[in-house]
Amino acid sequence: MIEVVLNDRLGKKVRVKCNEDDTIGDLKKLVAAQTGTRSDKIRIQKWYNIYKDHITLKDYEIHDGMGLELYYN
Repeated sequence: MIEVVLNDRLGKKVRVKCNEDDTIGDLKKLVAAQTGTRSDKIRIQKWYNIYKDHITLKDYEIHDGMGLELYYN
Protein backbone atom coordinates (compact mmCIF):
# COMPACT_ATOMS: atom_id res chain seq x y z
CA MET A 1 0.00 0.00 0.00
CA ILE A 2 1.21 3.46 -0.88
CA GLU A 3 -0.19 6.88 -0.01
CA VAL A 4 -0.49 9.49 -2.76
CA VAL A 5 -1.14 13.17 -2.03
CA LEU A 6 -3.17 15.11 -4.59
CA ASN A 7 -3.30 18.91 -4.47
CA ASP A 8 -5.95 20.78 -6.45
CA ARG A 9 -4.17 24.14 -5.91
CA LEU A 10 -7.41 25.62 -4.57
CA GLY A 11 -6.60 24.77 -0.97
CA LYS A 12 -7.68 21.13 -0.93
CA LYS A 13 -5.24 18.27 -0.43
CA VAL A 14 -6.49 14.71 -0.76
CA ARG A 15 -4.57 11.74 0.66
CA VAL A 16 -5.40 8.39 -0.95
CA LYS A 17 -4.14 4.94 -0.03
CA CYS A 18 -3.85 2.56 -2.99
CA ASN A 19 -1.71 -0.23 -4.42
CA GLU A 20 1.11 0.27 -6.91
CA ASP A 21 -0.61 -2.05 -9.39
CA ASP A 22 -3.80 0.07 -9.41
CA THR A 23 -4.49 2.06 -12.56
CA ILE A 24 -4.88 5.83 -12.73
CA GLY A 25 -8.60 5.19 -13.33
CA ASP A 26 -8.80 3.35 -10.00
CA LEU A 27 -7.02 6.26 -8.30
CA LYS A 28 -9.53 8.68 -9.83
CA LYS A 29 -12.41 6.63 -8.41
CA LEU A 30 -10.86 6.76 -4.92
CA VAL A 31 -10.34 10.53 -5.21
CA ALA A 32 -13.90 10.99 -6.48
CA ALA A 33 -15.25 9.13 -3.44
CA GLN A 34 -13.38 11.48 -1.09
CA THR A 35 -14.06 14.77 -2.90
CA GLY A 36 -17.63 14.14 -4.05
CA THR A 37 -16.93 14.84 -7.72
CA ARG A 38 -17.41 12.40 -10.61
CA SER A 39 -14.34 10.41 -11.63
CA ASP A 40 -14.70 11.35 -15.31
CA LYS A 41 -14.39 15.04 -14.36
CA ILE A 42 -10.99 14.55 -12.67
CA ARG A 43 -7.62 15.00 -14.39
CA ILE A 44 -4.41 13.89 -12.65
CA GLN A 45 -1.08 15.20 -13.83
CA LYS A 46 2.46 16.02 -12.78
CA TRP A 47 3.96 19.13 -14.37
CA TYR A 48 2.74 18.87 -17.97
CA ASN A 49 2.29 15.07 -18.10
CA ILE A 50 -1.39 14.14 -18.06
CA TYR A 51 -1.76 10.59 -16.76
CA LYS A 52 -3.84 8.12 -18.81
CA ASP A 53 -6.53 6.04 -17.09
CA HIS A 54 -5.41 2.57 -18.20
CA ILE A 55 -1.74 2.77 -17.07
CA THR A 56 -0.72 1.60 -13.58
CA LEU A 57 0.94 3.71 -10.89
CA LYS A 58 4.01 1.46 -11.01
CA ASP A 59 4.44 2.16 -14.74
CA TYR A 60 4.38 5.90 -14.03
CA GLU A 61 6.85 5.34 -11.14
CA ILE A 62 4.46 6.84 -8.58
CA HIS A 63 5.79 5.98 -5.12
CA ASP A 64 4.70 6.35 -1.50
CA GLY A 65 4.21 9.96 -0.42
CA MET A 66 4.41 11.37 -3.93
CA GLY A 67 2.47 14.54 -4.70
CA LEU A 68 0.36 14.88 -7.85
CA GLU A 69 -1.75 17.69 -9.27
CA LEU A 70 -5.52 17.37 -9.31
CA TYR A 71 -7.65 19.30 -11.81
CA TYR A 72 -11.39 19.35 -12.43
CA ASN A 73 -12.59 19.34 -16.05
